[in-house]
This record gives sequence, C-alpha cells and structure tokens, in this order.
Amino acid sequence: QVQLVESGGGLVQPGGSLRLSCAASRSIFSMYAMGWYRRTLGKRRDLVAVITSGGSTTYADSVKGRFTISRDNANNTVLLQMNSLRPADTGVYYCSARDSDYHDYWGQGTQVTVSS
Repeated sequence: QVQLVESGGGLVQPGGSLRLSCAASRSIFSMYAMGWYRRTLGKRRDLVAVITSGGSTTYADSVKGRFTISRDNANNTVLLQMNSLRPADTGVYYCSARDSDYHDYWGQGTQVTVSS
C-alpha cells in the first residue's frame, strides 16, 4: 500500500502557473504508472496526465502543450507543472498511483482555482 499527499494548489489568475507535487509514502520506482486527475464542478474525475515507469506520458487534449508531468523516483515524488492556466482548469486535482497488480491508490486532492 502507498499513501499519496498532494500539495501546491491555490488561487491563480488566468495565464498564470502552478506546480503540483505528490509525495508518496514509499518508493514509486516499481509503480506501473503515476498520474494526475481532476474533478471539475458537476463532473466526474477525469485524466489530466499520466506517466509510466518507463517515462511515457499521456495528456488530456485540453492540457497538451500547457501541462507537464514528471516523476522523481529518488524522492518518491510526481510533479505537474501547469502553465497558461485557464478558468476551465479549476477543480480538485488528485494524484494517483497504479501498482503492478493494477491496484489504484489516490490522494485526497488539492484545490486549484483559476480566476481573476
């Protein structure tokens, strides 16, 4: 089992940047994939970005070219750099981890609000 703790959310103006961090309670080296999802108002939790153990990345179309996911295996951390933020990016962002048995773990989420 692994616990995930997100940080870095907050209020930012449109066009601004935030960097989210996800700290895992144990090594993420063996995790099949690490990802970020978000829940926007009235909607389900959708994929934002995912990175596999091999370093392959996948992004939602709406964030391509603006967001970058990375993983630091040495520090058991996954980062999400978010640039050119839009009001539509507002929501609760969740960190996730999938192990080799395809069991998913989730953090409690961090709020991101993009507003002027």
